[in-house]
Amino acid sequence: MDSKGSTLTFAAMGIVINIVFGTAVKMLHLPLLYLDTIGTIFTSVILGPWYGAMTGGLTNIIQGVLTNPKNIPFALVNITIGVIVGFIAKKYKFDFKTAIITGSILAVVAPLIGTPIAVWIYGGITGDGNDIIFTWLVQSGKTIFTAAFIPRITGNILDKLVSCALVALLINRIPNRMIKGKGTNA
Repeated sequence: MDSKGSTLTFAAMGIVINIVFGTAVKMLHLPLLYLDTIGTIFTSVILGPWYGAMTGGLTNIIQGVLTNPKNIPFALVNITIGVIVGFIAKKYKFDFKTAIITGSILAVVAPLIGTPIAVWIYGGITGDGNDIIFTWLVQSGKTIFTAAFIPRITGNILDKLVSCALVALLINRIPNRMIKGKGTNA
């Protein structure tokens, strides 16, 4: 990336990727996948943690304004993903091994941040597929936090591993001249 304009264009592309992939997965009713952070992860690897955080946060705000205001408080999750991935990519080559380790970290961190938001703001019911499992767990005697956390961590394990692996595969196919000097060892 040579200029501020192309950097911001790249970050905007990350937002579009998040929205398109997230919407496609919802429309296809794919279980245990969201794919709504691929653009954040991709931007973080290429541009670093702060642009990744901006991409993640703006994704949730835009998605909240366009489709569902419940997405806005979860911007904190997407911002955190951008920061974590960005710092990892600054230190390590974002290859398949790093992607799997990063995805594993995100699979735990994302629900640790998202669950309190879901519980404190929405009482655990957020209008997605997790609500069925949440309701069943609450009715079976689990605490609201536990009932909200279990389906989130289960879904995030597959989602974050797949998202990071897809980005690693993509990164390894981008010519180095396109990403040279942008906070990554990709």
